[in-house]
Amino acid sequence: MYRKLIATAASLLLTGCGLADVGAAGASAGTSAAEQAKQAKEIEARAQQQVDASVKQADDQRKAAEDAAQ
Repeated sequence: MYRKLIATAASLLLTGCGLADVGAAGASAGTSAAEQAKQAKEIEARAQQQVDASVKQADDQRKAAEDAAQ
């Protein structure tokens, strides 16, 4: 059950992570491929941080619920 919640939260976070910003718009603005790659890595790192935070929050909530049940 918690894995489904975590997967849903992760997908919601990644939906709006901004990867579209490094596509054709960046290329048409004269951004180099290296700069696009750098931006993509930064966006990926931010998205991973958000996923990690969501997983931690879900774990904390699960632990709190388990503690409250005891």
